[in-house]
Amino acid sequence: MSTETETPTPRRRLIVLLPLLIFLGLAGLFLSQLLSGRDVSEVPSALIGLPAPQTNLPALEGSNLPGLDSKSFAGKVTLVNVFASWCAPCREEHPVLLALAQDKRFTMAALNYKDQPENARRFLGDLGNPFQAIGVDEAGRTAIDWGVYGVPETFVIGKDGKIAYKHVGPLTPETARDLLLPQIDKALAAPN
Repeated sequence: MSTETETPTPRRRLIVLLPLLIFLGLAGLFLSQLLSGRDVSEVPSALIGLPAPQTNLPALEGSNLPGLDSKSFAGKVTLVNVFASWCAPCREEHPVLLALAQDKRFTMAALNYKDQPENARRFLGDLGNPFQAIGVDEAGRTAIDWGVYGVPETFVIGKDGKIAYKHVGPLTPETARDLLLPQIDKALAAPN
């Protein structure tokens, strides 16, 4: 009986260690992201700093408000909120939008996303209407131009007509105070 043991070749060692090395590399990457302090829930927008997409949406029928027209952004700070009556988080954030509407330093407009007009009117009738303009995007094509991932989303448009900030998800009193209002203040302070 032979009890010789085979010495592993360098190639065989590499093959055995490769899964461990890949695992350690991925673990290191995840750990660095976790410890970076960066908000991983924040979704960056490629449109920040660019002019707001050319938009001319029809008004929400029966609202007695104008539609959403990007030409109206010039010379003033505008908040554009993407909402839908079927969106539960939109209902949750609505009191925050009503509170923001009390601040007359900026205009609030809405993009009503893939919604039925009667449902949108009922939603705003039941909860209150913070908007000064509401554009209807029944097919959702304009939302694609804006880079919308889902509803709700909120954009700050500067006086120069450029997108200054984008918030993905429902606004809370805390996110409005800590994230949105500082961006609005910055946009208000910027020259035309």
